[in-house]
Amino acid sequence: MRTILSSVIALGLLAAAAPLYAHHSFAAEFDQNKVVMLNGTVTVMEWVNPHAMIHLAVKNEDGTVTEWMIEGNTPNSLLRAGLTKKSLQPGTRIAVRGYRARSGDHIASGSAIMFADGKKLALGSGTDAGKSTVLDWVSSDEELWKRQLALLRGED
Repeated sequence: MRTILSSVIALGLLAAAAPLYAHHSFAAEFDQNKVVMLNGTVTVMEWVNPHAMIHLAVKNEDGTVTEWMIEGNTPNSLLRAGLTKKSLQPGTRIAVRGYRARSGDHIASGSAIMFADGKKLALGSGTDAGKSTVLDWVSSDEELWKRQLALLRGED
């Protein structure tokens, strides 16, 4: 009886720890020195915990399309920042600033997002969560920002 009880307790503790193990460290997954600026079209928005995921089709210079996965903050945090489930419907054109995955895969931790109408929001994932990220992005290179906005609006 004691062995069964010990096994049940051990199994319960292991199951409870699994979600903690599954969550990752920003520094372990993403490189703060590899900033990506992506323009693309939302294909899927996964409104899930612990991080919402935006799937983005990004057109390359050679005409091919690369599917990127952008990790955002928790759905609750994104709601507080101004995003809703309807904000990123498939077909929505956006620009995203984020940090590339250390693995080299087409995955990034999103820090800021901009819509074609110029609306800017913080995605709050990674080390720079907060609205100042958007302001830093805008002020860091005003000309780049204007080009991103023109691309989103289809003004080549």
